[in-house]
Amino acid sequence: MTVLAQKLGKIMRPRLFALAAMTALFFVREPSVHADPILSVGGDAMEVQADSLEVDVTAGEAVLTGNVSLAKGGLKVSCPRIDLKFDTTPHVKWARGSGGVVADVKGVHAESPDVELDLTKQVLELKGGVCLTRGQGWLQADSARIDIATAKVSLTQVKGSIPVSPRSP
Repeated sequence: MTVLAQKLGKIMRPRLFALAAMTALFFVREPSVHADPILSVGGDAMEVQADSLEVDVTAGEAVLTGNVSLAKGGLKVSCPRIDLKFDTTPHVKWARGSGGVVADVKGVHAESPDVELDLTKQVLELKGGVCLTRGQGWLQADSARIDIATAKVSLTQVKGSIPVSPRSP
């Protein structure tokens, strides 16, 4: 086997495993009248990538580990681990990221030890010490709640720096 083939095998193996596991999840579930994306929320598909995936079809749970990334619309989350809960369709209802989370939502960049995403309510909650940045501004807080639909942010125990426009002469 050539060096190139070995490198491609190492790169593609985790993606193929995740694809195979998610495909199994799709076909083991109860059949539906129409075909839905494997992980969808409100009609939009959620893109996921990880080094490994474990699925408990009966419990409606999955765990993605190793270089995990999740994207849905303007939301992007990266961390070492994401736990998912899904219904029988299967649509993802809830996700929790842990191990050091980086999230980007509509121009807001957030970093936190943990994040919880309630896809039914369209709310992203960061906990355990949060750093938010947007442009030249930055905020640190104990926790943050971001409404994904409106991009409204609520923080607790806040400190930071917010740029102001210079005065006109």
